[in-house]
Amino acid sequence: MGQAELLKEISDLPPVAMQQLIDFTAFLKTRYANYQKEKRSAYPDLLDEPFIGIWKNRKDMDDSVTWVRKTRHAEWRTDNNDRT
Repeated sequence: MGQAELLKEISDLPPVAMQQLIDFTAFLKTRYANYQKEKRSAYPDLLDEPFIGIWKNRKDMDDSVTWVRKTRHAEWRTDNNDRT
């Protein structure tokens, strides 16, 4: 059921049922108030991960394109087929 269909169904309810729906929604919001916070905190902060910044002091990585080209050249070069 899409959002538009749901809104139509709600608008077709009698006033007493609408009030029950409002009360139930308030109850659910109270019950799951910490859900989003718990969900977010379940994942570690990326900046606290040990791999962040491991190359920050490497001068050979200042130009990453050149570094990749040199690395590929060194790794893929063969005696019969020198790729430049």
